Amino acid sequence: MKQRQLGDATISRILELNTPDFDPLGFFPDTIPEDWEPHLDWLKPKCMDPVSGNLYFPMQSYVLRTKHHNILVDGCVGNHKERPLRPRWHMKTDTHYMDALAAAGLKVEDIDYVMCTHMHVDHVGWNTQLLDGRWVPTFPNAKYVFSKKEYDYWFAENKKETLHHFVDSVLPVVEAKRAQMVKNDFALDDEVWLEPTPGHTPDHFAIRVASGGEKAVFSGDLMHSPIQCRHPDWRARPDYDVQQARDTRRAFMERYAETDVLICTAHFPLPSAGHFVRHGDVFDFKYEEADW
Repeated sequence: MKQRQLGDATISRILELNTPDFDPLGFFPDTIPEDWEPHLDWLKPKCMDPVSGNLYFPMQSYVLRTKHHNILVDGCVGNHKERPLRPRWHMKTDTHYMDALAAAGLKVEDIDYVMCTHMHVDHVGWNTQLLDGRWVPTFPNAKYVFSKKEYDYWFAENKKETLHHFVDSVLPVVEAKRAQMVKNDFALDDEVWLEPTPGHTPDHFAIRVASGGEKAVFSGDLMHSPIQCRHPDWRARPDYDVQQARDTRRAFMERYAETDVLICTAHFPLPSAGHFVRHGDVFDFKYEEADW
């Protein structure tokens, strides 16, 4: 497993799935085919499957190894989870995720912290695993860093209508007393801290890293596709507060464009990491050349 050096830290990607499962008009519901036409030449084949026309959204975690901790960023989809709306996710039993973790030289016992940028279904799945008919924390020695505001919102939503991913991948962590509830200005240590990026969910956060003079940020789902670099105003279907999400996207790109801060995205096509560069009054994403 290749890894990327960042100062005295290393970053690895733990890839679970990489399939073109997202219809662009369904995921960006305010768009029409004509909106996409000017971009097809650069979207295909890296971002968009030429056959189906669907978007590639990798499902992956990152592992950050610092001088202090082994940190898993986001928990992907998971196995044995009831996800009927997503056939590739539903009751999955493959070994891809655990194989990728092992290829990175890690066992579940090696993870010290799991940091969830938000509590959507594809970011919490591997928080838990099914053991003897019960959902238990997958990473037995880890503390799970959750936004308290985010947790409270989903807890209330689950009271109204059962949310399977909350029940099977969040509540068991809390019940096992492995959750560390924080505010979005939380700092884990002198190298890792949170950056508030709300809008996609009520208290979505990005994760900042600084090590040995180098910097990175794990952006979570504040944006899903490089098309949003060109169109920060395009609403993603799951966005909780549409205008706040738009404002957050643009502010995030303004802050990091033309800087040396490495942007580690959740769902941009592989290798998923790179830098924002200006493109007139909007932006482009320049991928790192190395596929790590």
